[in-house]
Amino acid sequence: MVLQVEKSNYEAKTQEIARQLLAATRDRSFFAGLRDQMRWDDKLLAWAMSNPGLRVQLFRFIDCLPALHSKSEIAAHLQEYLGDPSVELPTALKGMLNFASPDSMPGQVAATTVSTAVEALAHKYIAGENIKQVLKTIERLRKEKMAFTIDILGEAVITEVEAQYYLDRYLELMEQLAEAAKSWSNVAQIDQADNQPISKVQVSVKLTAFYSQFDPLDAQGSEAKVSSRIRILLRRAAELGVAVHFDMEQYAYKDITLAILKELLLEDEFRTRTDIGITIQAYLRDSEQDVRDLISWVKQRGYPLTVRLVKGAYWDQETIKAAQKDWEQPVFNDKAATDVNFEKLTQILLENHEYIYSAIGSHNVRSQAHAIAIAETLNIPRRRFEMQVLYGMGDKLAKALVERGYRVRVYCPYGELLPGMAYLIRRLLENTANSSFLRQNMEERPVEELIAPPKVSSKPSPLTPRSSPLFPNVADVDFSKMEQRERSQQAFASVHQQLGKTYLPLINGEYVNTKESIDSLNPSNSSEIIGKVGLLSVEQAEQAMQAAKAAFPAWKRTPASDRAKILRKAADLMEQRRAELSCWIVLEVGKPVREADAEVSEAIDFCRYYADEMERLDGGVNYDIPGENNRYHYQPRGIAIVISPWNFPLAIATGMTVAALVTGNCTLLKPAETSSVIAAKIAEILVDAGIPKGVFQYVPGKGSQVGAYFVNHPDTHLIAFTGSQEVGCRIYADAAILKPGQKHLKRVIAEMGGKNAIIVDESADLDQAVAGVVQSAFGYSGQKCSACSRVIVLEPIYETFIQRVAEATRSLNIGAAELPSTQVGPVIDATAQARIKEYIEKGRAEAEVAVELSAPDTGYFIGPVVFSEVSPTATIAQEEIFGPVVAVIRVKDFAEAIAVANGTNYALTGGIYSRTPSHIEIAQQEFEVGNLYINRTITGAIVARQPFGGFKLSGVGSKAGGPDYLLQFLEPRHITENIQRQGFAPIEGAD
Repeated sequence: MVLQVEKSNYEAKTQEIARQLLAATRDRSFFAGLRDQMRWDDKLLAWAMSNPGLRVQLFRFIDCLPALHSKSEIAAHLQEYLGDPSVELPTALKGMLNFASPDSMPGQVAATTVSTAVEALAHKYIAGENIKQVLKTIERLRKEKMAFTIDILGEAVITEVEAQYYLDRYLELMEQLAEAAKSWSNVAQIDQADNQPISKVQVSVKLTAFYSQFDPLDAQGSEAKVSSRIRILLRRAAELGVAVHFDMEQYAYKDITLAILKELLLEDEFRTRTDIGITIQAYLRDSEQDVRDLISWVKQRGYPLTVRLVKGAYWDQETIKAAQKDWEQPVFNDKAATDVNFEKLTQILLENHEYIYSAIGSHNVRSQAHAIAIAETLNIPRRRFEMQVLYGMGDKLAKALVERGYRVRVYCPYGELLPGMAYLIRRLLENTANSSFLRQNMEERPVEELIAPPKVSSKPSPLTPRSSPLFPNVADVDFSKMEQRERSQQAFASVHQQLGKTYLPLINGEYVNTKESIDSLNPSNSSEIIGKVGLLSVEQAEQAMQAAKAAFPAWKRTPASDRAKILRKAADLMEQRRAELSCWIVLEVGKPVREADAEVSEAIDFCRYYADEMERLDGGVNYDIPGENNRYHYQPRGIAIVISPWNFPLAIATGMTVAALVTGNCTLLKPAETSSVIAAKIAEILVDAGIPKGVFQYVPGKGSQVGAYFVNHPDTHLIAFTGSQEVGCRIYADAAILKPGQKHLKRVIAEMGGKNAIIVDESADLDQAVAGVVQSAFGYSGQKCSACSRVIVLEPIYETFIQRVAEATRSLNIGAAELPSTQVGPVIDATAQARIKEYIEKGRAEAEVAVELSAPDTGYFIGPVVFSEVSPTATIAQEEIFGPVVAVIRVKDFAEAIAVANGTNYALTGGIYSRTPSHIEIAQQEFEVGNLYINRTITGAIVARQPFGGFKLSGVGSKAGGPDYLLQFLEPRHITENIQRQGFAPIEGAD
């Protein structure tokens, strides 16, 4: 039975041990030497700690450095980053950067000095760039009586080739280490405990690196792919006598990582293994529950395993992602709260040492002292716990712990500098943060302050921080949560029961029968009918128009707050039906699950944002002067026709419709024929939300008949259209013709697509660029008006980029949109499929095929295609294809890249991957697009955060989801009143 001891009983001993450890680490001559030495790596770190502006820019430069291939490039980037106005340069750096040209001798000297310093800095935290260097490091550590675990550096695995390479490298690494270990003499302190041998060799691996498409949404598929490779690793490790530890990464992967390992380690083959470990991150709010669940699971397993307890290395990334996604913060926002939790988890783990071997990973003297206090109080056997530090970060502490007789293991990353840079940046962030124990110790804070029990701030940290102070976007579903995945599957089961129903037009509050109907088909399986849709006749279209005219006077007088209330009710209904709506999108238009869910978010946001915006605009503007009132306000235009596309059947249809409604216009929604069922769901929701009869009407019909009839109708005041350039231009031309009896000019809002380019320059983070291009190009099979269809790559990295983007494309899963593993689903219908195939044939004649994937036979599938060596003037580089086809264009320099990017008739979206500040600045000024995205994907605009729309032949009108969008649906009026009467006028504020 484990002895339970109150935490307070450990405190006195913790304080005593902490003082002893702190005294051992505070070698004043060491710190004085650190300050006084002329080593540039030390100076850079010291300057970064004292200057926040320099810290940001220096770390950005370090992140970029491995991509720079000449001293001139290094010098130029050094000047650009450190010359930023936010940076207060130390005198030494200021003098060094004062060179006229990067090619000059002073520029070359500066480049050499700083790059050498950064390399030295990296080698402080990276155990070696090759196996020879690593073995040398290991042998030195063993002489100092320290054990090790080796991690191969590399942050992103985006292709299956890389995933297999990762496994192969570890198999080779284990063999090399095991062979070397045969000649190592035994070190009793680390190689055995309690008369039990301990593996001399340990490696640490990342689960996500075993499968390039690792995704919690596809939990079953990810587990199958990852587990097959882990089994190979563990079998070989057993043969070689190597211990394996599994690292923990971003929060999104935590639950699935734990689930996979629990399942795998219960298999008969691995159940008895005790040389395997799992990591727990104490900065996570749910880590205590994870620890308790692990203990229960280990009891069931019957054999102990190691838990490495760390505080966590992705704090900045986790907080930023949660803020952007409007999700609850997974991490403690207060550093002290993490420290408190770390001590709590340490106690839970050590008090369950019969089941769990604890590995306490920390550079905080108090944290390690607390673990020792518990271990000594409970007299825990030495086999069942050890202390861990990161290579280069806890040297003094590690030596002090060794001297006390404890087993210390050093986490040793190894590999080339390029893949190691992200790791280095995390270490530098940790070392230079104000809350870092290492920094505070270096600054020689009072001992009492450093070893005091951590205290959580009385002010609670926010669970759900809002990324925008103005508009709170609804959060997408977090599919890393099992309950959300189960909810999605339940919704699919429910929706499948509803397939094949008939959906009729809604005219003046009544559903009306039609003579003609169409079947809406599942593009993933064209034999499956999603619904039967009644098509409006021209006579019924006229009835709808007359109903709208009759309803308009009352709707126009309805207070804006009441109209906004209906939109907010509709948003609430959409949120309640979120999973179901997402399923309809997946099944009717073939959009993969995660993207369909994001579309539901966008529709909800449109409702709430436009409700807010209308209430803001409803106040008008007063320009009063003494004796005269001047009031500027808005009124609705009249009858609005919304012609919505199939590719965003819920979001765009909802956005245009509710914008017209909330501004007081009676609105007729004519959806694309292939997405009419989803539009019928919008109609259901608006009716349930309380929209009056005749104010909104659902009018599915053939575009060439009903759509043209509405566009040309003299009572139409406004047309909101999203679709092809051909149709948009025809609507624009038809709307300009004044019809008999028409007393107004029609307003046209038209979004007409793009030929969107992403520029990748020689300084780009290629991991990020390749992943971003693939997602932007092939998300929803390239059927987004914002999709990337051209990639413009600078000469120095062209070949590398083509090779990696081809492999990343080959690694994609193609299949039915409903499958959670699918990244590329079908195109919308047979017509689109045939048109895209024609473009692919044109591409074969114009360029080289870098990669082309085969596609399933059932449904309307097109395998993604990447063309290389494409001329900027080629058909596939100029015309909108609206499918999974990408043209990669080679250019010699950045000026040519901008010229090529601007060389089409479109100006919708564009992107740039670059770590060169001047290139980013040029793109901001000269890249002709309505939405420019820098170092991220170019799809997925969010309401109020990235208002969406373009110019040139990409459309006319202001941006959807932006502050001036509703103005297009309104007529401004101004009223001036003379308020004088016989020489007097009211004076505001007078008695």
